[in-house]
Amino acid sequence: QVQLVESGGGLVQPGGSLRLSCAATGSIFSIYAMGWYRQAPGNQRELVASINYGGRANYADSVKGRFTISRDNARNTMFLQMNSLKPEDTGVYYCSGEIASPGLYRRGYWGQGTQVTVSS
Repeated sequence: QVQLVESGGGLVQPGGSLRLSCAATGSIFSIYAMGWYRQAPGNQRELVASINYGGRANYADSVKGRFTISRDNARNTMFLQMNSLKPEDTGVYYCSGEIASPGLYRRGYWGQGTQVTVSS
């Protein structure tokens, strides 16, 4: 069984920084694309950033130049460095990944989410 576990959320003042981590555990053969999504109260879940196995990244326009997504394939871990945080960055941040277990075709997985609150 595969699990994605996020960590690193919390309360930060506007202009501050946070670093989120997502660790994939369990029976893993390979991890393909991974991404960070967020959901604010009353809003739909939206893509923040994604990264493929080779490290190519894409970002939502709202976070370009402030957030950096990265991954450590050897440790099955993904990160999101968030700088110059704004109140509108507040929400629950979810980790996602396309993961193949030995002998099985790849499928999508979600983490449980971690709360990020940007407020003074």
